[in-house]
Amino acid sequence: MALVTLQELLDSGVHFGHQTRRWNPKMRRFILGERNGIYLIDLRKTLAGIETSYAYVRDLVADGGIILFVGTKKQTQGPIADYAQACGMPFVNQRWLGGMLTNFTTVAGRVKRMVELRAMERAGDFGNMPKREALRHSRELEKLDRNLSGIANLDRVPDAIFVIDTKKEHIAVTEARKLGLPVVAVVDTNCDPDVIDYVIPGNDDAIRSGALLSRLIADAVTEGRFIRQNRPVVTAKSAAPAPLSTVPSTVPSTVPNEVQNAEITPELVTPVVSSDALADVEPDVENVEAPVSAPASDEKPVVENVEAPVSAAQSDAEVAPA
Repeated sequence: MALVTLQELLDSGVHFGHQTRRWNPKMRRFILGERNGIYLIDLRKTLAGIETSYAYVRDLVADGGIILFVGTKKQTQGPIADYAQACGMPFVNQRWLGGMLTNFTTVAGRVKRMVELRAMERAGDFGNMPKREALRHSRELEKLDRNLSGIANLDRVPDAIFVIDTKKEHIAVTEARKLGLPVVAVVDTNCDPDVIDYVIPGNDDAIRSGALLSRLIADAVTEGRFIRQNRPVVTAKSAAPAPLSTVPSTVPSTVPNEVQNAEITPELVTPVVSSDALADVEPDVENVEAPVSAPASDEKPVVENVEAPVSAAQSDAEVAPA
């Protein structure tokens, strides 16, 4: 089943680009034509971009990744916040503060301060403060809440960002590229597609267009989280190789079990056998074949021309005079 149909894209006005005098020549490959001075985006390219981006976001979330929704334009503030909250992802829909990605440690400190002020407000501590101090804390909380409420639960740098209108959100795109984070973006005819990793050619000005494309990315997040939750968990015990004792041998053993299970000792390696034990051992004559030799004879062998060795005493006796 297709993620979205051409008719849905047409009804949402995704195919409308900017005026012909406001365009980026690098978007030429995504433009189908022009009508009444407005470029028309090729929705076949839009469908291909949606499918590629959807698959990437789904796999990213399935592996435990986080994607940050970014859209501070008035037309996209509502859809960005609604669909990001629906899928449980952080978002920025008011103002992009410089360093939100590249200086995340400082931003995280401001988020922590916002959480502390919220806790103080809920506990009623502002009522126990002097009026001027309570007013100062209230204004600080209002400002932090407006700019950082969407990333209150973001405890690390996201793994990717989803942007609507890359020209307006160029600071966010620049920071993401500096950190090597993939950028998924809705790119209109006046934007540069070369700085975007996953391009979705489409209208970034219409409310219905932004809502439709934000919903598709939120659906990808939801599907990825479902895959992650239902993925079988591989424990260390199941992943470890089986011990050698449990691996069956390919060659059947003829050694008795008593010998296989016997403990190896020095006596087994170099056994000491006494002479009495050797005397008690009788050879198995039945199973021993006689060596091949000449026929046996009852007569003693005749030794010819064999002289007995002369000892030294006999030699001296013969030489000495009588």
